[in-house]
Amino acid sequence: MYRSIRTAGHGLKWTAPRWVRECRRGIVTDADVTQSRDYCLNQLKHSDYETYLIRQFVPRSANDAYHALRTLNLELARLPETVSNPTIGRLRIQFWRDTIERVFAGSPPREPIAILLHSAIAQLKSRAGDGSANSLKFWLLRFIKTRERHMENRPFVSLAALEDYSENTYATLMYMTLAFMPMRSVHMDHLASHIGKACGIVATLRGIPVLAAPSTPIQGPSGANLGSTRSPALLLPLDVMADAGLKEEDVFRMGPNAEGLQDAVFHVATRANDHLITAREMLKNLRLGKGPDHDYEHEGEAEHVYSSAAHNVETAGSDVKRGFGVLLEAVAAGDYLKRLENANFDPFKVKKSWKLPWSLWQALRHEQI
Repeated sequence: MYRSIRTAGHGLKWTAPRWVRECRRGIVTDADVTQSRDYCLNQLKHSDYETYLIRQFVPRSANDAYHALRTLNLELARLPETVSNPTIGRLRIQFWRDTIERVFAGSPPREPIAILLHSAIAQLKSRAGDGSANSLKFWLLRFIKTRERHMENRPFVSLAALEDYSENTYATLMYMTLAFMPMRSVHMDHLASHIGKACGIVATLRGIPVLAAPSTPIQGPSGANLGSTRSPALLLPLDVMADAGLKEEDVFRMGPNAEGLQDAVFHVATRANDHLITAREMLKNLRLGKGPDHDYEHEGEAEHVYSSAAHNVETAGSDVKRGFGVLLEAVAAGDYLKRLENANFDPFKVKKSWKLPWSLWQALRHEQI
């Protein structure tokens, strides 16, 4: 039943169980995929409930990829909170970089995200050919590299730098989800860019109360205090903080009472809202058979070179309909911005959302974001 793979001393032969041999060969079974999917769903349900809700509306062909990518996003976003120093964080980042190389080489490690991602790539290739996955490795490695650059939770130099970060993380997650469908449309990528930028800015605002608070001390076996995993951080852009007269130390000491905090948050939130307004106007125009009233700023960059067919405004409406579930990220971002406005732009007082499931259903029903 089992094949001998090694001869020990005195001529004794040891035979590996089937699961060991499959692990070494990079074989992924249906049971592995199911377990990996369950793991990712559980992570999203308990740590990113908005994504857990949105996943139900993502096109079925990209569902597993969406689960894997969003769980990877969680894993990388939590690194500053879970490692005791940047060196360990960089080692973890290198693990993920090596993992992506192995996934695309067809030999994923026995790690749930890697297994589910490998399965999604294999399914994509079977549906659309080997070339359909060419852009995904570029997007994934760029995504990981960007997370690595911002692992130490330093403030963004400017609002434009925050937008660049959002483009290379949250917008890139949306590009990859579209690619897994697969869909190649300059108009859908353009929409994803604006929505992704808004989502990245919202994630930064949402993190203020968490990152500005002191982290939980690490205790040794004897109960002695060994320090903490991180120092308090405020990621708001430095140029915005300077204009508002806001100081990081004031937020760490006084929290929501820090002078200038609400002004700075309002400024940053306005930029996120501007991107959502632009995306809504684009969506309206595309449905009317019109092109956007502005150029896609990333067209011509790596993996953003499109054929003439991808520019066709006449087919844009059907592309939007087919990939609309991916655009629902805008609804979650808009929901948070409304709650932030109701709290007078005090991120410490934003209430939890109970309307989001209804808002998502309504958005899907009317195809409006």
